[in-house]
Amino acid sequence: MGRPATPEDVDRICGELPETELGISWGDRPTWKVPRGEKGKGFLLYRMPHPTAVDAETGEMYDDLIVITTPTAVEKQALVEDGTTPFFTIDHFRNTDAVLVRLSRLGEVDVDELHGIITDAWARRAPKRLVREHLGDDG
Repeated sequence: MGRPATPEDVDRICGELPETELGISWGDRPTWKVPRGEKGKGFLLYRMPHPTAVDAETGEMYDDLIVITTPTAVEKQALVEDGTTPFFTIDHFRNTDAVLVRLSRLGEVDVDELHGIITDAWARRAPKRLVREHLGDDG
């Protein structure tokens, strides 16, 4: 494994992708969007503590969750079912192609894997032209 990912890597990776901006969605939640401006679509959201996501042992609501879009349900399932990663889902997200991860557990994946997962999320929401320019024709 390469260098373990950190919470700081999330904003760094998102900010390095083309035409991204940290905005707001769901009322007041910090959300990375692409492209910049009115047409921006969220690909990574800092989720507020909510009763739908709690620690099974303590019953406390998670206060450090991020939600990352996945390209399709297949990638979502692969991440969620891989017991070696900290990614998971909850009933609230059963009909969405997105995974959750606690910032406090990001060190369980390396920064290159996190980079790939966030880049896939960006590519799912970015305009096709932008994806082609950044990743090539095969995306």
